[in-house]
Amino acid sequence: MRFAIVESGGKQYRAVEGVTIDVDRLAHEVGKTFDFERVLLMADGDSVMVGKPTISGIKVSATVLEHVKGPKLISFKYRPKKRIRVKTGHRAQYTRLMIEFIGKPGEERKVEKKVAKPEKVEAKEEAKAEKQAKPKKEAAKPEKKSASTAKKSTSKKSEKK
Repeated sequence: MRFAIVESGGKQYRAVEGVTIDVDRLAHEVGKTFDFERVLLMADGDSVMVGKPTISGIKVSATVLEHVKGPKLISFKYRPKKRIRVKTGHRAQYTRLMIEFIGKPGEERKVEKKVAKPEKVEAKEEAKAEKQAKPKKEAAKPEKKSASTAKKSTSKKSEKK
C-alpha cells in the first residue's frame, strides 16, 4: 500500500491511493485534477522517503469530487447570575478529494481500488428478504388472575378495642 503525507492549507493529511480525503475548501472546480505542491513523506511497503522538509520529484495528484459542509459546531457562552448567554456557531467548508496517483511523474502504476465483492452483497440481500418474509411471533399474553389470587395488601391495621 502506497501512501503519502501532504500539506494543504497549513494542515497535514495522510493520502492513500484510491481513497477520499476531506481538506479545507480549495479554489478548484468539481471534476478538476491538480497536484499537491508539498509532499512531506512517501511510503511504499517497506521503503520510506522522508523530506527535509519536502520530497522533490514525487507527485500526488487528486481529483475534486465535491465541495461539502462539515457538521454544525455550536459555541455557547454562559455566565451565571449576570444574564449573559451568547450562542454562536459555524459550519466549516471542505473539499472532498479522490487521490488518483502517488509516485514519480513518469511512473506507470495501477491504482488498487477497494471493490466490494458482489457475492457477499447478494447473500446479504437474500438474508434481508428472508427476515422480511418470516412472520413475527406474537407474544404470549398471560391470563388475568382471579380476584382470590390477586396480590393482597401487606399493610397491617392496628385494631383498637
